[in-house]
Amino acid sequence: MIIFVPGNVNHLHFFGMKSLHETVNMENVDTIDRGICPSKSGCCAKLHVTDWLNDLKNDGKPDDILEIRFKNTRKDYYQNVNNLKLQVGDLVAVEANPGHDIGLVSLMGELVSDQMKKHKVTLFNGEFRKIYRKAKSVDVVKWKEAISLEHQTMIRSRQITADLKLNMKIGDVEYQGDGTKAIFYYIADERVDFRQLIRVLADTFRIRIEMKQIGARQEAGRIGGIGPCGRELCCSTWLGNFISVTTNAARHQEISLNPQKLAGQCGKLKCCLNFEVDSYIDAQKNFPPNYIPLETEKGTYVFFKADIFNGNYWYTLRGNTPSNQVSVPVDRVKRIQNLNKLGKRPENLIAIGNETPKKDDDNFLNMVGQEDLTRFEQPKKPARSKKRHFKKKIHRKPNQR
Repeated sequence: MIIFVPGNVNHLHFFGMKSLHETVNMENVDTIDRGICPSKSGCCAKLHVTDWLNDLKNDGKPDDILEIRFKNTRKDYYQNVNNLKLQVGDLVAVEANPGHDIGLVSLMGELVSDQMKKHKVTLFNGEFRKIYRKAKSVDVVKWKEAISLEHQTMIRSRQITADLKLNMKIGDVEYQGDGTKAIFYYIADERVDFRQLIRVLADTFRIRIEMKQIGARQEAGRIGGIGPCGRELCCSTWLGNFISVTTNAARHQEISLNPQKLAGQCGKLKCCLNFEVDSYIDAQKNFPPNYIPLETEKGTYVFFKADIFNGNYWYTLRGNTPSNQVSVPVDRVKRIQNLNKLGKRPENLIAIGNETPKKDDDNFLNMVGQEDLTRFEQPKKPARSKKRHFKKKIHRKPNQR
């Protein structure tokens, strides 16, 4: 992280450049990436934490430490030194270096300490930064003016980076609430000397420049999106600590090593490959090695695939088509391997008296017709005959007296 301060920045008005800092309509400023949703249903904030302890009484005392949300996934923890009565969703002015920033109260109460332990929060000079006050209307106007400049600043900074021929990508720009500083988030595979870039950015925008390097997974979390599973990305909803993912996790789970299927939206291996790998490793502790072929009187069987949680190995005859597969329990595989070590060959791959192994398709029961290709087709009703059937009227004679 590098901060550059241009000369006489305190005497320059932040919105002085007409080329970039044009006046905009404040009603059209997008604040969704700050956690402010236009609708009251649901939550659009990234890395949202549900406060399941909010119904506990707090004895009317204001909370000391609060979680404040800024743009996208950036959060920090501040101390309520003035004992302000705040609620989740309030805009507050907080301490920054220099000046002040505008953030949204995102979490209060007992869960704040748990989140601090989870994210391993480090204090600023041994102390928490302070919450000054609730944001005034003047603060909100200046804050929205700063937000309106972020996209134009990012586009212009990318052009400057290309002109300087630097091997880096500026992924996002975040202005401070008072408009005196901007954070430039960049991605680079190698070490980049951007000292000249910082000087040009400071001279162009006349603000303090702070550079922060992020990875591909962090960029995907800041941007957001939909994963191949159809849900929102884990890195933008709840996953904050990124653990290295290797192809060994896919091997343990018997997943095809196809790079296109293993890669996520960020281009790296999916983080969800690590979610269940421990369960697969525990289930395979007592499994025999699968690279050893099984010798029988009928021929040599080679390993094809594994059904880990059902405890079965699937084998096929060597030189035969993969369609003729046989499911063998792992206990039976151990016995055959031990017999082969002694130079013996069993007559059959499956022990006599056991039931014929079922195929994969037999284990699936289509209870509600979900896999039927014609489940969306409604049967046509029989066409009504256009001929009208008239009933003959029976003329009855009136009763004669």
